[in-house]
Amino acid sequence: MACTLSVACWRIKRNTSLRLAGGALLSLGLGITSWAAPAPQKDNALHIYFVDVEGGQATLFVTPAGQSFLIDTGWSGNDGRDADRIVAAARKAGISKIDYVLITHFHDDHVGGAPQLAAHIPVGTFIDHGENRETTNAVTVKGWQAYQALLTTGKYQRISAKPGDALPVKGIQATIVSSDGALIEKSLAGAGQDNPYCQDAEQFPADTTENLRSLGTFIRFGKLKILDLGDLTHDKEMQLVCPTNKIGKIDIYIVSHHGWSQSSSPAFVYGLAPRVAIMDNGAKKGGTPSVLDIIKKSPGLEDLWQLHFSEEGGAAHNVAAQFIANPDGPDAANYLELTAHRGGSFDVFNSRTQKSKHYSAR
Repeated sequence: MACTLSVACWRIKRNTSLRLAGGALLSLGLGITSWAAPAPQKDNALHIYFVDVEGGQATLFVTPAGQSFLIDTGWSGNDGRDADRIVAAARKAGISKIDYVLITHFHDDHVGGAPQLAAHIPVGTFIDHGENRETTNAVTVKGWQAYQALLTTGKYQRISAKPGDALPVKGIQATIVSSDGALIEKSLAGAGQDNPYCQDAEQFPADTTENLRSLGTFIRFGKLKILDLGDLTHDKEMQLVCPTNKIGKIDIYIVSHHGWSQSSSPAFVYGLAPRVAIMDNGAKKGGTPSVLDIIKKSPGLEDLWQLHFSEEGGAAHNVAAQFIANPDGPDAANYLELTAHRGGSFDVFNSRTQKSKHYSAR
């Protein structure tokens, strides 16, 4: 039977500053052929849970150091559905508190679930990009106000992070690469090469929503490199990789914007050349055919995994069933779990099929 996720002073390694609530400052290879049952969790592994929040985002990292780091909280409403699913993931991981919750931006499918989550499980620190900039959208303003009300309780620390900041999550190296429309000025270690896919690449207009404000995070765990940019849009993506690729090649791409067409241009994806891409789309949200095709054609891609079969993508563009946590049908809350090792190998587990796929270190 398929297993589902639902339930019946820190130091900064960089001489920069992170802003806390109230304005205070603190100084601060291709060989993947075997399918098998998931291996037992080991203390020296990084576990990443891609929680099904129906087209929002909620990605939970649990580090070997025992710290937890959640990127986004899913939607508001739905009788606390998304908070319940996140808490279930935390319980599966053996944790009873979420140390850091990073809010990429203030759209409802990313910040909406924060109050419900905080009511279900203790949270230590919230991390965000600063103020909400999308003040004419009523739903976004409502989500922002609810988030502000949560912070004003005084129960939580708040970090407003800037590009280049290192986050204080123990067990991984997490660097902010985008925040509030600003990007890292210098290339990450090992990056900085010219991107050949920028030549004659399409140019995109500036986005005017909270999406381009997304707090993007580059995560290094041993030899593995993981990128999550929230809903960062084409215009900012291109500035990160063209003409110089400031990010470099990565292993795991958490697909921006749920696989919608406002993100993931060819020059961006091909420049990153991920081994594996994981898309937190919903059945009716994300998974645009053009983006699915771009990712699948990316040089060196071994697999694309999806949280849902995309109705927009249809049979012609979605991946094979074993790489989809939730195919067509009733909401089942199936999840994906990635178990990473410092040497560079990792496994992806599909809770629906109860099978894992192993990816050897390159």
